[in-house]
Amino acid sequence: MDPKTLAKYLDFANHHQNATHTDIEFLCQKVKEYGFNSAFMDPYYVPFAKKIMNGQGLVGTVMSFPLGQESFEEQIFSVTWAAKNGADEIDCCVNFGLFLEGKYDLLLGQMKNIVETAKNLKKTIIIKFINEVGLFTDDQIKKFAELTEKSGADFVKICSGMGPRGPTIRDVELVKSAVSKKMRVKVAGGISTYEKAMEFINAGVNRIGTSRAVEIVSNILT
Repeated sequence: MDPKTLAKYLDFANHHQNATHTDIEFLCQKVKEYGFNSAFMDPYYVPFAKKIMNGQGLVGTVMSFPLGQESFEEQIFSVTWAAKNGADEIDCCVNFGLFLEGKYDLLLGQMKNIVETAKNLKKTIIIKFINEVGLFTDDQIKKFAELTEKSGADFVKICSGMGPRGPTIRDVELVKSAVSKKMRVKVAGGISTYEKAMEFINAGVNRIGTSRAVEIVSNILT
């Protein structure tokens, strides 16, 4: 795959605790330089990144990340704030404890509300729910994917990148077996080489979140 095509699959991310304005500016400049799909960061830097990107690329952020255990009211505030401050995409964690307790109707209602809140504010916004597969059995991975599609979200995102483990091709297969063909899939966590990125793309993944986007694309050029 040529570098420009591959770059469109990649969300270049910095979720480090010590990220500074200089780091986020670097992130955004590299998105513009290489043509990555988006620059992903924690919410604080979204307004700053929108100014740096200046319409030359997308800005993504996260909600209730990575634990998902803020109150539902806090989650709604978070997606509202992100949408109003220019986020183009939001990757959302929900309360995985509720899911493991089998409170599917309650959780689905919350997920639908999150999606509706964001899209009422910004029709084009992309919402992903994070399927933290390291916490789940195979059947639970599929069930969470089903809930994600029912919520109206745009993507199932496999792994936060900060959970018990990263994504596998088996995870992708499980998720894709549980949702319709229109549902898109993102993976994140430990994907740092061109070869690994291509494994996931060939398995049907539509997006990859990574802090190593520059290295992945540079592998093609060297």
